[in-house]
Amino acid sequence: MSIGVVGLGYVGLPLVVAFAQAGEEVIAVDTDSAKVDAVARGESYVEDIPSELLGSVLPKLRPSTDYAALAEAEAIVICVPTPLNANREPDLTPLEASAAGLAEVVREGQLVVLESTTYPGTTRGLLVPALERGGKLRVGENLNVAFSPERVDPGRTDFTLENTPKVVGGITAACTERAAELYGRVCKHIQRVSTPEAAELTKLLENIFRSVNIALVNELAMVAERMGIDIWEVVDAAATKPYGFMRFEPGPGMGGHCLPVDPFYLTWRAREFQMSTEFIELAGKINQQMPHYCVERIELALNDMSKPIRGSKIALLGVAYKGGIGDMRESPALRIIEVLERRGAALVYHDPFVPALQECGLRSLPLAEATDGADAVVLVTAHPGIDHERIAREAALFVDLRGVTRHLDAASNIVRL
Repeated sequence: MSIGVVGLGYVGLPLVVAFAQAGEEVIAVDTDSAKVDAVARGESYVEDIPSELLGSVLPKLRPSTDYAALAEAEAIVICVPTPLNANREPDLTPLEASAAGLAEVVREGQLVVLESTTYPGTTRGLLVPALERGGKLRVGENLNVAFSPERVDPGRTDFTLENTPKVVGGITAACTERAAELYGRVCKHIQRVSTPEAAELTKLLENIFRSVNIALVNELAMVAERMGIDIWEVVDAAATKPYGFMRFEPGPGMGGHCLPVDPFYLTWRAREFQMSTEFIELAGKINQQMPHYCVERIELALNDMSKPIRGSKIALLGVAYKGGIGDMRESPALRIIEVLERRGAALVYHDPFVPALQECGLRSLPLAEATDGADAVVLVTAHPGIDHERIAREAALFVDLRGVTRHLDAASNIVRL
């Protein structure tokens, strides 16, 4: 089968490799020529895809910047970014551009699947009209269109594309079956839903569920601190309940493409239906405030040691949005750095996965150099392979935003979120 993938980012490139490993011919398209050239050389820029793996499937790939190459594909999967604009509203510019490009080359009998996270109604209301614009094609008659949300968790190895159930919802039942047959080549279980809208909302529900529960435990962390209660002890205790409770942990804020972004797609869409999603928006507000709250905790901890933020050497441990990867998308560390610099801190950081922060003009220092003489060491992201407990014991002040020291005895130099 010939399969086209549009968008070679953290969703598209793993999909390209999976289809190629399954023996399919893959046309890999991206408007970014640097990505296309890297794929053609077998050089991966996505952490979950080793270059050796990409290189092994090169004979099955046709990297291109030209949408015209997709005319030969039997199925086309769209994996372009769907970010927010400066006003925290959906920015579908990349998707609109992709739909326009496909409209020029799509042909009778093809299947087009959208994977990019978006609000309910995008597939039917934006993608379908764009593909039908020429008047020669009609979805459900001579063209198949479906939505199948991506479920990629960067750095995760226990759940992959193969063993994570794939949700598919087509414009018609036949569209759904075509999409199910496509993904059945690389996924063990297909979960069919009745419409693209149901599939679109499924993705948003998954991420809003996490956003709301993270906001809840973050708010409880602030309440517990006021009450002099260790929130980590409370979470550990609550997690022993074998039913009716799911563990979520507080932290400095949410990062990645999904959690800080996706809920706003639904809140924006809901306003068109005269609905105000206050619960979801409140969760977003709490999570966005967490970096500022963490800076306040750092400031108060320094104050207890008779030190101001201005001029103090503050070493941040980990700046990626989650442990074990170098992904900086929406990382709360960026906001923490911004606020600390504004208050005059002398900032350094150590992150083995992020060698440099172009936005801040900082480079990762060796661990010993970063922590040496630091007035405060702040754990923002807990990467594997670092003895955080040892650092906490030796630091003049250790501010733990991830709870790695919760099993240590109380110490005057350790402050937990």
